[in-house]
Amino acid sequence: MTRTTRSLIALGLTIAAGLITLAAAGCQTVQGVGKDIQYVGEKSEEAITK
Repeated sequence: MTRTTRSLIALGLTIAAGLITLAAAGCQTVQGVGKDIQYVGEKSEEAITK
């Protein structure tokens, strides 16, 4: 295997790892936003029914 081939493989693996990390972070963010919206909805409903 040539040095160029190894470099390209390493670059591809680095990019793949970065994309996986970004995808995981995005899921956490969306989950957090969903919880915030749910909390606001519950508190709004409590305020309306009082």
